Amino acid sequence: MATYTTYNQVGRAEDVSDIITDITPTDTPMFSMMKTEKVSARNFEWLEDSLAAAANNAQVEGADASMATLTAATSRTNQCQILHKAFQVSATADAIKTYGRAKETAYQLGRALKEIKRDLERALIGVDNAAVAGNATTAREMASISQQISTTVDAGSNSTDALTEAKLLELGEDCFNNGSDPSVFMIKPADAQIVAGFAASSGRNREFAQGKSLVNVIDLYVSPYGEYKVVLNRHQLTTHAFLIDPSMFKTCVLRPFSRTLLASAGDSEKHFVVGEYSCKHSNFSDSGMITGLS
Repeated sequence: MATYTTYNQVGRAEDVSDIITDITPTDTPMFSMMKTEKVSARNFEWLEDSLAAAANNAQVEGADASMATLTAATSRTNQCQILHKAFQVSATADAIKTYGRAKETAYQLGRALKEIKRDLERALIGVDNAAVAGNATTAREMASISQQISTTVDAGSNSTDALTEAKLLELGEDCFNNGSDPSVFMIKPADAQIVAGFAASSGRNREFAQGKSLVNVIDLYVSPYGEYKVVLNRHQLTTHAFLIDPSMFKTCVLRPFSRTLLASAGDSEKHFVVGEYSCKHSNFSDSGMITGLS
């Protein structure tokens, strides 16, 4: 007699985990460290200025006043960029029992908000993008942060040019001479291994504890020109490393992200998440970046 097994059985209960696992990174380091500023126009402006270079200033007694040549402040501008996500969920999808979420609409809304935040991070620091004014058929685009930093150090034009401590120190000196006070060194994940290797440079001693843990990371780099917190950013340009003073950057908001329920044409609901954002670097000579990295 054939054995009755589960392969013959009808009506077996399902075993589905009530957890949805998603390891997609949602951190947005640049956006998170920038303060927010409200703007009231799709194209906004700000001013930056600088003092004359220090010069020899010794006058004879009784000399007449000599009028200095005055220079106007520099006007800077950027465009607000519209970002949106849309999704549609049927009424049945919200009514049925599901695993891993109480209601499909709420789950999909949470996903959309996380995704659009990642899109904003990419627009800020993941592209080298000049501002686009836009028109009726062309979308407006913000000038990315790389377009708003004038202090640069070029790593080189070869495909194998890697980040070096010498380049970081050169950039730190340039920023210091400009009067900038950067506190964050933002790098791509692959460059974290290079920065960790700074401690193994010739002539340096590294102390290891008596425990069983081997620590090979640098979270804070102390240079002659200041202390830099090392921050990894998965979304930034892989050809750049940024030395940043976060207090000098602003996320500019014309319309904060919001959800709108669109008109329904049937047995479903259409959801539209939209916001209008940009960024501002208060002075282009502040902060700095290393370009041309492999």
